Amino acid sequence: MEATKKNQMMPGRRAVLRVAAVLGAVGLARLMTTGDPHTPVRPATGSPPAGASAAGNPPVGGSAAGPPPALPGGSSAYRLSPMTEFQPPGYRPARPPVRTEPFMKMPDLGRSIVLTFDDGPDPKYTPAILKTLRAHDVRAMFFICGGMAKGQGDLLREMADDGHIVANHSWSHPELPKLKPAKIREEMERTSEVIERTLGLPPVWFRAPYGSWDRHTFKIGADLGMEPLAWTLDTLDWKSPGTGKIVRRVLDGAAPGVVVLSHDAGGNRSQSVAALRDYLPKLLKKGYAITVPRRGYGISVPKS
Repeated sequence: MEATKKNQMMPGRRAVLRVAAVLGAVGLARLMTTGDPHTPVRPATGSPPAGASAAGNPPVGGSAAGPPPALPGGSSAYRLSPMTEFQPPGYRPARPPVRTEPFMKMPDLGRSIVLTFDDGPDPKYTPAILKTLRAHDVRAMFFICGGMAKGQGDLLREMADDGHIVANHSWSHPELPKLKPAKIREEMERTSEVIERTLGLPPVWFRAPYGSWDRHTFKIGADLGMEPLAWTLDTLDWKSPGTGKIVRRVLDGAAPGVVVLSHDAGGNRSQSVAALRDYLPKLLKKGYAITVPRRGYGISVPKS
């Protein structure tokens, strides 16, 4: 009787084992064909080869030589930058606290200086600035206006591929406190959408045009997942004071943690381009590291 029961159970056990084997084979095949889901995938945009590192990407050509391509409709999972490297698709940073004032400097970054460029991207001046930064293997922050970024997808990808931070500077550069909260949100949200649609991830820093902030601006920026950054040193390059004066202002004001404001658009920025070529190697020779902040790492909360 016992032997009969044992013989009756054997077919059932064999069936279970066959099902387990099939499921295991399917899982292995899926793993072999899909790969690591967190591996960044570069969109086919004419960007540098996937093996290039953030520290040494070759120039990305084509964005300024001919008609700029339209922004892609889908999102990319790839964006090589200090803040978002290897984040999975759909990643959303934690909502930051609502500040009462912007960050003015980055004192916890050591003997470092942060270079920032506003109002772009510009198809003439931004590539020249990127070329100089690439030549010295340094990273910077670009606070872009969404209206300027239309049709400049390759240029935004070039910024990100080189390891620069692409940040939000509103859509049309208005004085935000003069707008109703709904309009402020629209200005900031539209630009964040352009950045995310182009690079695959939303921006985590923003700067108010003219350095004009109010409580609505801080709250809406935090709602959109962004920290506010102002500047320590204004180069006044927007006044076109002459290349020499811009260079002297930067070198005289250089100090650990300083955030430098320059422009890559909004007018004739040939002086800004020439000045960067002059002062950047001099800052490096003085022992300054040119770096970018990583939100949540090495930044101090401003005193309210």
